[in-house]
Amino acid sequence: MTRKEPFVYHVHMTHVSQMNNRILIGQAVSGATVLSGALRGQDLLAQLLRATAAEPASPQPFFLDFTGIDVATASFLRESVLAFRDIVRGRRSVIYPVVANASDAVREELVELVKSRGGVLMTCRLADDGTVSEPRLIGQLDRKQQLTFDLVRQRGETDAMELMREFGETEDVGSTAWNNRLSSLVSLGLIIELSFGRAKRYKPLLQGL
Repeated sequence: MTRKEPFVYHVHMTHVSQMNNRILIGQAVSGATVLSGALRGQDLLAQLLRATAAEPASPQPFFLDFTGIDVATASFLRESVLAFRDIVRGRRSVIYPVVANASDAVREELVELVKSRGGVLMTCRLADDGTVSEPRLIGQLDRKQQLTFDLVRQRGETDAMELMREFGETEDVGSTAWNNRLSSLVSLGLIIELSFGRAKRYKPLLQGL
């Protein structure tokens, strides 16, 4: 999937006049390539929260770009990436965190962290021109979540009523249950919620998964 070229955050700024959707982690940590320690993770978290204090006008992925980072320890990732994900999704933000360009070592740490803490995390490769490739999930969904996620991905955009009409017989649940499933995927940061007055529709955060 090709996106408009993302801007790059300069997280040392005290005010962000326009919501951008990419932050270079290496720049945020002053060029370090090995990231360790809970305190350093908390420092990055504070920068991330300041940079995303203003909500964008519409839902969008927010790429944490690990280009140039060789290693990041569990304590650092827990206090930065996972804490940021939990805070942002917990406030029902229209910002959806995605880890981009993680090295094998960083990804392995994330896999172990997510496995021990539950939940899921979206990852991908992100080119300089904004092209997204290799979208992947870290972590596991339960059967109902996985089914709903797959249906949203296959359809491209949908809502609870459409899913009930087309798959109600096989699932034997009503629109409320479908709404709950969709809402849980939004909370996990895997699909985007679009509001049209009281109506809500849903689409994948990243295509091609």
